[in-house]
Amino acid sequence: MTTRAPQPLPAPGHMGVDYEERVDFDRLRRYRLDRAKAALESSECGAFLLFDFYNIRYTTQTWIGGALGDKMIRYALLARDEDPVLWDFGSAVKHHKKYSRWVPEENYRAGFLGFRGAVAPSVGLMAEAVAEIKSMLTEAGVADMPVGVDIVEPPLLFEMERQGLRVVDAQQLMLDARCIKSADEIMLLNQAAAMVDGVYQDIVEMLKPGVRENQIVAHANKRLYEMGSDQVEAVNAISGERCNPHPHNFTDRLIRPGDQAFFDIIHSYNGYRTCYYRTFAVGSSTPAQRDAYKKAREWMDRGIEGIKAGVGTDEVAALLPAAEDFGFGSEMEAFGLQFAHGLGLGLHERPIISRLNSMKEPVELQVGMVFALETYCPAADGFSAARIEEEIVVTEDGPRVLTLFPAQDLVVTNPY
Repeated sequence: MTTRAPQPLPAPGHMGVDYEERVDFDRLRRYRLDRAKAALESSECGAFLLFDFYNIRYTTQTWIGGALGDKMIRYALLARDEDPVLWDFGSAVKHHKKYSRWVPEENYRAGFLGFRGAVAPSVGLMAEAVAEIKSMLTEAGVADMPVGVDIVEPPLLFEMERQGLRVVDAQQLMLDARCIKSADEIMLLNQAAAMVDGVYQDIVEMLKPGVRENQIVAHANKRLYEMGSDQVEAVNAISGERCNPHPHNFTDRLIRPGDQAFFDIIHSYNGYRTCYYRTFAVGSSTPAQRDAYKKAREWMDRGIEGIKAGVGTDEVAALLPAAEDFGFGSEMEAFGLQFAHGLGLGLHERPIISRLNSMKEPVELQVGMVFALETYCPAADGFSAARIEEEIVVTEDGPRVLTLFPAQDLVVTNPY
């Protein structure tokens, strides 16, 4: 009897069409808001006050990136049995009212707290904002209940406490809400990965002596934005003697014959992110480079094999090498090189799978979790290294890989 391969997870075109079922954005918005509301209802809180811009997008379905995305001036209030309220920057409010009508028009409000301290708290913007929030909590009948906050500037926290609000942590609840991805979220994650597949084909073709690391980074940015990326968060480009130890950044170093080079492409499509490492050899490869790659791949395959619904993250972490196995003195020193991290609107969501944390507090893997699994192996030559990363969806039938650019063996680019 022939066993049929599972159908590929869909990664359709990016346009809206009438002849295929693609991402249903109305369904996506309902799913995310319903998950956030359920998290609120399950908590002791009367409301969530959200500053984390991924939580804001998850609950209000709005986005401002770039220079304003991380300035702690946008915030949203989600109170029990109420629609979300968003305070946003300047003219963005008028834009939301015109184009983002799933939130009641009156719930889009202008707000400004000071650009992370550039306007001193003594001006009174924070005091006015907290007074407005408190009045809304009173109107909603939840003023006597705790307010869950995800991330916050200390002066605003102090002001909330001064005005009699009891603040508790909402970030844990929101991360739990975001942990299980819907079919629409998985499709967006897959589309984002497909974009990086194409960029890696470009990198293979251009990766030759005389090209600089930053030229590859520039090209990757250009291609991703051309394909529809809404944010290229980072492109790591590491080559030659820079591979070991891993510096996590790119430079203007010229690629040389025989280099080992690895890259990490982190971008988002409609908010959903990639974290996608690949390693290559330039022109030729050495036995030490091939051995390091083979070991990194073995660790990766061992980790993937252990992933299925119902398994604890401690069991998966135990399949990954200990820090001492690849030259580090502790799991803290080695953190980020042999681990997995959830992917979604944020780059580092749940689950985080690592020997550093998973042995102490394991989490059960569930269908719908999506995460990136990373391995790293330094080479015996003392300076080369291999880095591999696969994005994985937990399904009822086991793990499914989204990152499809070939990585089973070390790819030699432009061989001599």
